[in-house]
Amino acid sequence: MTRSVKYGLIVLVIAAGSSLFYKKVYIPKTTYETVTPKVGDMYTEVFGVGNIGANNIYAITAQTGGKILQILTDKGQWVKKGEMLVSIDPVDLPKQLEEAKISVKKATLELEASKEELQSLKAQKALALVTFRRYERLQKQAFASKAEYDRTKADLDVIDAQIKATNARIDAAKIEVDRAGKNVEALEEKFARFSIYAPVDGYVIDREAEVAQSVAPTQPILKIVDPKSVWVKTYIDERLSGTVKVEQKAKIVLRSQAYRNYEGVVKRIEPQTDAVTLEKEVDVAFKTLPKPFYINEQAEVNIVTSQLKQVLKVPANAIVYQKLTPGVWTSHDGKAHFMTVKVLARDNKSVAVSGIDAKTVILMADPKKKALKEGMSVHL
Repeated sequence: MTRSVKYGLIVLVIAAGSSLFYKKVYIPKTTYETVTPKVGDMYTEVFGVGNIGANNIYAITAQTGGKILQILTDKGQWVKKGEMLVSIDPVDLPKQLEEAKISVKKATLELEASKEELQSLKAQKALALVTFRRYERLQKQAFASKAEYDRTKADLDVIDAQIKATNARIDAAKIEVDRAGKNVEALEEKFARFSIYAPVDGYVIDREAEVAQSVAPTQPILKIVDPKSVWVKTYIDERLSGTVKVEQKAKIVLRSQAYRNYEGVVKRIEPQTDAVTLEKEVDVAFKTLPKPFYINEQAEVNIVTSQLKQVLKVPANAIVYQKLTPGVWTSHDGKAHFMTVKVLARDNKSVAVSGIDAKTVILMADPKKKALKEGMSVHL
């Protein structure tokens, strides 16, 4: 073998090795994925964590203190507005009420008797008046004595006096009937305070007293939640809360139901920020209330603060920065080029951008391998 042949074989081996290194080692080090922007809607969201609470929680108390006779509901039960919940021992009040009703009946009967007596007196007066006028005429004709005339006049005067007295008794009886009636109403109202009814359709979340326990006025016995006012008290970093507004839509995930999203809506934004945690309370109501619900259960809330329609979206890791300028790597004539873009919004997975079109092929280099550079050869 001549020297020239040997050199030729060495060159061939080196060339084959270089080709193999380029294809098997160099090119794989610069591998990347290619993607194209997708057109679609994007929702920007603000995340917060909170607990289930309610705007209206009613403490059911006794208006009148006493011993509890019955509690007709319990924790975790639903109640209807007007449903009787608790009865308190009224002691001797029922007997007082019964006595008052008897007084009303007695006064009513006395009134009726006086009215009957008045009718009788009026009949007697009519007869006495006829007699008086006859004797008055006879006395003028000298057929009757003055004494007989005076007696008939006296009888008429007596009846008039009796009628006047009876009318007075009737008025007094009416007053007595009215007084006794008022007394009955007062006792009935007082008696009603010993029975406690549900103020709203609600859900019992607490029971703070038991049967046979003596309670004082205003001492809580039950707590009822108005289900229409149940919401999540969500705490959001004040730096993110500026875009949150009332009536914005939200998604709620309860800790006990991590597999399910509940739709919600922002109902109230507290006007004060917590000075310690630098968080703002945002109350997010459920569109469909979970049943059962648990007050104070932790929940995660994503509030949709804006919606971009039909925008170009690229994967979040496709965006790279050069000197704080956002952009994407693209391929042109087999070379990599950095193209600046304007970031419009972002969510957890993608970024809405402008500055490119839907046909732009974007290079996404593997961060563990060789980085892309301007003008670098790429192989699609």
